[in-house]
Amino acid sequence: MLRKLLLVQLFLFIGLCVMAQVPSPAQIRQVNVDNLSDDQIRHIVAEMKQNNMTMADIDSYAEQKGVPPAEAEKLKSRIMMMGLDKTLDKKKNSETFQQDNQYSGRSFNDSDTSRVDLFRQGSDPSDVKRKKIFGADLFSNKNLTFEPNLRIPTPSNYRLAANDQIMIDVYGYSEVQYKLTVTEEGYIRIPNVGPVYVNGLTMEEAKTRITKQLSAIYSTISTGKTFVQTSLGDIRSIRVLMIGEIQRPGTYTLPSLASVANALYVSGGPDDNGSFRSIQVIRNGQVISTFDLYDFLTKGDLSNNIILQDQDIVKVNPYKTRVELIGEVKRPAIFEAKDNETLQSIIDYAGGYTDGSFKDNITGYRINNKEREVINVMADQIATFKLKSGDQFFVDSILNRFSNRVTISGAVFHPGNYGLEQGMTILDLIKKADGVREEASLNRGIIRRLQEDFTPAIISFNVQDVINGKSVIAIKKEDSVIVFSKRDLRQQFSVAIGGEVNRPGLFPYADSMRLEDLVLLAGGLKDAASVKHVELSRRIRKGDFNNKDSSKAIIKQFDISADLNSISDEQILLEPFDEIVIRKLPGYSEQANILVDGEVVYPGQYTIVNKGEHISDLIARAGGLKAEAFPEGAVLLRKTYINSADSALLDSKLSLFYSKLEDSSSVASVRSMMERKYQLLGINLADILKKHGSKYDILLEEGDVLKIPKRLQTVQLLGEIYFPKKIRYDNSYAFRDYIRGAGGFTSSALKRRSYIVYPNGDVKSTRKIFFFNKYPKVKPGAEVYVPSKREKKGITGQELVGLSTGIASIALIIVTILTRTK
Repeated sequence: MLRKLLLVQLFLFIGLCVMAQVPSPAQIRQVNVDNLSDDQIRHIVAEMKQNNMTMADIDSYAEQKGVPPAEAEKLKSRIMMMGLDKTLDKKKNSETFQQDNQYSGRSFNDSDTSRVDLFRQGSDPSDVKRKKIFGADLFSNKNLTFEPNLRIPTPSNYRLAANDQIMIDVYGYSEVQYKLTVTEEGYIRIPNVGPVYVNGLTMEEAKTRITKQLSAIYSTISTGKTFVQTSLGDIRSIRVLMIGEIQRPGTYTLPSLASVANALYVSGGPDDNGSFRSIQVIRNGQVISTFDLYDFLTKGDLSNNIILQDQDIVKVNPYKTRVELIGEVKRPAIFEAKDNETLQSIIDYAGGYTDGSFKDNITGYRINNKEREVINVMADQIATFKLKSGDQFFVDSILNRFSNRVTISGAVFHPGNYGLEQGMTILDLIKKADGVREEASLNRGIIRRLQEDFTPAIISFNVQDVINGKSVIAIKKEDSVIVFSKRDLRQQFSVAIGGEVNRPGLFPYADSMRLEDLVLLAGGLKDAASVKHVELSRRIRKGDFNNKDSSKAIIKQFDISADLNSISDEQILLEPFDEIVIRKLPGYSEQANILVDGEVVYPGQYTIVNKGEHISDLIARAGGLKAEAFPEGAVLLRKTYINSADSALLDSKLSLFYSKLEDSSSVASVRSMMERKYQLLGINLADILKKHGSKYDILLEEGDVLKIPKRLQTVQLLGEIYFPKKIRYDNSYAFRDYIRGAGGFTSSALKRRSYIVYPNGDVKSTRKIFFFNKYPKVKPGAEVYVPSKREKKGITGQELVGLSTGIASIALIIVTILTRTK
């Protein structure tokens, strides 16, 4: 029976393990990626590989499985952390390699060039329509509206029609103005004259006819004493039909002054297949004008941008020939070409070559009947090269190299690049650099040279021999000559000074430097500096090793004068890396201040008189306590960290804390904070005042703050009580009386851990006597704290399953051992 039970538990354990490795669909929908094991992540990646999915498909995979987007991002991070993203992208990388490796090792048929990246940009040539078409942005530019200008003189070729308004001004011997609208039949009706037919007339022709008609009622017109002026008032609207390869074909209502460009703009311009160079205006069934946008784009010519008339048709024809030009040209784009244009015309439309272009050869790609073809267009063929629609041309850049560059660097006056001349030597190059500097190392220089196969080589030479003409070394293209500086070939020399100087630290070493010079560089001596026992430590520089010599440094001591005029009887020259220490005067002491605040006769700041001054001495100096002072509540605030002599244990703990901080500025800020931080030091001022120098009467330290309050009459209750508040102190009340005065303990109160903080900083906690709690005595100004019980956390279902499987495993092992021992 026991074995059957153990087998059942074993199968349960195995089943749980399998379920833990392969998440079910329901589990995936509620998955938390942070809780998935590495094996589960590998299983998910294996499933994605079976479905030919890559890292880019994780979002769609997660959406299919019902996984939230936030968890999908976590899944990506986990896969990348485990390095499994490379396996998912392996197939994709292989395909990319096959496409990029155009000239060797193709895995596809060598006759299939359709997958070759013609433009070296990783783009598919069939995607040509989505690339930039020259002139297409003209119709999407918000700063270019092509709205007709209605505030201009009437064009001379403008023809009047119905709904136009004519303004007639008669002036001279007779004064009269008319505003007349052309009727649908083409007439204007002049008062006292009758209808005048003006339809189809220009403004000049209409003026002549109107003047002739007005002469019948104004006789002074013919004598030149009365004049007639005509102008166009409100203009009419026309309807224009936009057809062909256009973005938004249809009928548009435009002002009568609108031109072809205005109509193209409001209709969105030509579409992907529309021509920019064959835009026809059809009137009464006849093509009256062909507009070429390239004339405007390249020359600013709008001579063919005619004024449209009512019922005109603007037709955008499909393009015939388009070619693409990219690379080192000023405006790379897709261009439209006419039948008589060559590759040179396309280059002109592109604004010409850039400064870094390679003009000797342009590489072209052409689509033939069956396959693609690579074309080489030499410089002398560009002007006559005929174009074919679909051609693609690439203008390469010049090589990123120099034909005659040599370089000199290091200890010369003008390092940099220079042009190589015929028969040029190292001496010639040094002279062009204005010679070597004073600190140049003349024993050895080097030339970095590229050999015929472009492998680097180093050639050394004697700089002094080259300058003296004893050695003549020719230089070649791309040679780099280096003249070393003595300062760069040695360790940076310095000397250090510490102790009682104003600016301790490291200073650059100089020849003939003396000890007093270093003191002056360090800002001089501090007030506490001792002029005796100045110590110098020097490095030991011996070539031979002596096993019996255990010395680590050379130590010398000197007495110096306060004015730094002389050093003993001799001048001490410093050597590189010497270290000087200026000691402090043995009897020197700075003022140490303390603060007394509260109920004393003379509160304020006091200076410690001697090292043996106690609290009682300070109270006496402050004039004693006032009548309302409460000595039992007096506290002493002392800095956490005063100096390394304050507490060796505290100093070591702080040093350990600082070592965990990497940032030096953080270390300094934390130490500064710790030095400013005060802690409460419990004292009993009443006992101190009873007996001077007793064990309670502690010595004073710099920065101490002594606070003496007024007599306190309340007790503060905090923590797990129903109504925390202040209660008036009553000498007859016990601990529980105060608790009852605040509503009593809550159900979460931990009574046996209650404690009291007294005004002077002392703390007393509740004691256990047998089964009873003995609470501390309450005093005026005390604070009563009642902590809460620790919250008990029950066992979860997952923990229960883990515990049961663990017990089952242990039981199975025990049964197996017992079975084998039998």
